[in-house]
Amino acid sequence: MEFSQTVEITVPFHDVDMMQIAWHGHYAKYFEIARCQLLDSFGYNYRQMEESGYMWPIVDFRIKYIRPAKFEATIQVTATLVEYENRLKITYQIKDKQTGETLTKGHTVQMAVKLSNHETCFRSPAVLFEKLGVEVEDD
Repeated sequence: MEFSQTVEITVPFHDVDMMQIAWHGHYAKYFEIARCQLLDSFGYNYRQMEESGYMWPIVDFRIKYIRPAKFEATIQVTATLVEYENRLKITYQIKDKQTGETLTKGHTVQMAVKLSNHETCFRSPAVLFEKLGVEVEDD
Protein backbone atom coordinates (compact mmCIF):
# COMPACT_ATOMS: atom_id res chain seq x y z
CA MET A 1 0.00 0.00 0.00
CA GLU A 2 1.50 3.34 -1.04
CA PHE A 3 0.51 6.74 0.19
CA SER A 4 1.73 9.52 -2.08
CA GLN A 5 0.66 13.03 -3.03
CA THR A 6 1.96 15.52 -5.56
CA VAL A 7 1.53 19.29 -5.43
CA GLU A 8 2.43 21.86 -8.06
CA ILE A 9 4.12 25.08 -7.04
CA THR A 10 5.14 27.96 -9.28
CA VAL A 11 8.40 29.32 -7.88
CA PRO A 12 7.55 32.87 -6.75
CA PHE A 13 9.82 35.91 -7.01
CA HIS A 14 10.18 36.18 -3.23
CA ASP A 15 11.75 32.68 -3.12
CA VAL A 16 14.61 33.42 -5.54
CA ASP A 17 18.01 35.06 -5.30
CA MET A 18 19.59 37.57 -7.70
CA MET A 19 20.30 34.74 -10.17
CA GLN A 20 16.55 33.90 -10.18
CA ILE A 21 17.21 30.52 -8.54
CA ALA A 22 15.16 29.35 -5.56
CA TRP A 23 17.13 29.85 -2.36
CA HIS A 24 18.05 26.47 -0.86
CA GLY A 25 16.19 27.10 2.40
CA HIS A 26 12.82 27.30 0.63
CA TYR A 27 12.95 23.63 -0.32
CA ALA A 28 11.99 22.73 3.27
CA LYS A 29 8.82 24.78 2.72
CA TYR A 30 8.11 22.97 -0.55
CA PHE A 31 8.51 19.64 1.25
CA GLU A 32 6.17 20.84 4.01
CA ILE A 33 3.45 21.81 1.53
CA ALA A 34 3.53 18.33 -0.02
CA ARG A 35 3.76 16.64 3.40
CA CYS A 36 0.65 18.48 4.63
CA GLN A 37 -1.30 17.36 1.56
CA LEU A 38 -0.10 13.78 2.12
CA LEU A 39 -1.20 13.83 5.78
CA ASP A 40 -4.56 15.34 4.79
CA SER A 41 -5.05 12.53 2.26
CA PHE A 42 -5.36 9.93 5.01
CA GLY A 43 -7.02 12.16 7.59
CA TYR A 44 -4.15 12.68 10.03
CA ASN A 45 -2.96 16.26 9.62
CA TYR A 46 -1.24 18.25 12.37
CA ARG A 47 -4.51 19.31 14.04
CA GLN A 48 -5.76 15.73 14.00
CA MET A 49 -2.44 14.55 15.44
CA GLU A 50 -2.82 16.98 18.32
CA GLU A 51 -6.46 15.96 18.88
CA SER A 52 -5.33 12.32 19.07
CA GLY A 53 -2.86 13.19 21.86
CA TYR A 54 0.38 13.21 19.87
CA MET A 55 2.79 15.58 18.23
CA TRP A 56 5.15 14.40 15.50
CA PRO A 57 8.32 16.53 15.45
CA ILE A 58 10.81 16.11 12.65
CA VAL A 59 13.92 14.39 14.02
CA ASP A 60 15.81 14.01 10.73
CA PHE A 61 15.78 16.06 7.52
CA ARG A 62 17.87 15.21 4.48
CA ILE A 63 18.03 16.90 1.12
CA LYS A 64 20.06 16.46 -2.07
CA TYR A 65 20.13 19.32 -4.53
CA ILE A 66 20.57 18.13 -8.11
CA ARG A 67 19.47 21.04 -10.30
CA PRO A 68 18.10 24.47 -9.37
CA ALA A 69 14.44 25.46 -9.39
CA LYS A 70 14.11 28.75 -11.22
CA PHE A 71 11.82 31.77 -10.97
CA GLU A 72 8.35 31.11 -12.46
CA ALA A 73 9.08 27.42 -13.10
CA THR A 74 6.29 25.07 -12.14
CA ILE A 75 7.65 22.34 -9.93
CA GLN A 76 5.97 19.11 -8.90
CA VAL A 77 6.69 18.08 -5.34
CA THR A 78 5.84 14.47 -4.50
CA ALA A 79 5.70 13.26 -0.90
CA THR A 80 5.53 9.50 -0.32
CA LEU A 81 5.06 7.74 3.01
CA VAL A 82 7.61 4.91 3.04
CA GLU A 83 7.66 3.91 6.75
CA TYR A 84 5.01 4.18 9.42
CA GLU A 85 5.39 1.27 11.88
CA ASN A 86 7.81 3.01 14.27
CA ARG A 87 8.10 6.47 12.75
CA LEU A 88 6.89 8.49 9.79
CA LYS A 89 9.49 8.49 7.05
CA ILE A 90 8.45 10.52 4.04
CA THR A 91 10.50 10.78 0.86
CA TYR A 92 10.30 13.78 -1.47
CA GLN A 93 11.08 14.35 -5.10
CA ILE A 94 10.91 17.72 -6.82
CA LYS A 95 10.66 17.72 -10.61
CA ASP A 96 10.46 20.48 -13.17
CA LYS A 97 7.00 20.08 -14.68
CA GLN A 98 8.03 21.23 -18.16
CA THR A 99 11.19 19.13 -18.55
CA GLY A 100 10.43 16.26 -16.17
CA GLU A 101 13.95 16.62 -14.75
CA THR A 102 14.48 15.72 -11.11
CA LEU A 103 15.69 18.81 -9.28
CA THR A 104 15.82 17.69 -5.66
CA LYS A 105 15.34 14.59 -3.52
CA GLY A 106 15.12 14.20 0.22
CA HIS A 107 13.35 12.73 3.21
CA THR A 108 12.09 13.57 6.66
CA VAL A 109 11.63 11.37 9.72
CA GLN A 110 9.06 12.18 12.40
CA MET A 111 8.61 10.42 15.74
CA ALA A 112 5.40 10.35 17.78
CA VAL A 113 5.56 12.12 21.15
CA LYS A 114 2.75 11.84 23.71
CA LEU A 115 1.40 15.29 24.52
CA SER A 116 0.43 14.21 28.05
CA ASN A 117 3.97 13.48 29.24
CA HIS A 118 6.27 14.38 26.29
CA GLU A 119 7.56 10.81 26.02
CA THR A 120 8.85 9.66 22.65
CA CYS A 121 7.01 6.63 21.28
CA PHE A 122 9.24 4.01 19.72
CA ARG A 123 6.25 2.45 17.97
CA SER A 124 3.68 4.47 16.10
CA PRO A 125 0.41 4.84 18.01
CA ALA A 126 -2.64 2.81 17.01
CA VAL A 127 -4.43 5.93 15.73
CA LEU A 128 -1.95 6.18 12.84
CA PHE A 129 -2.59 2.57 11.78
CA GLU A 130 -6.35 3.26 11.94
CA LYS A 131 -6.01 6.35 9.75
CA LEU A 132 -3.93 4.40 7.24
CA GLY A 133 -6.40 1.49 7.26
CA VAL A 134 -3.63 -0.90 8.26
CA GLU A 135 -4.00 -3.79 10.70
CA VAL A 136 -1.77 -3.50 13.77
CA GLU A 137 0.50 -6.50 14.08
CA ASP A 138 0.95 -7.84 17.61
CA ASP A 139 4.51 -8.56 18.68
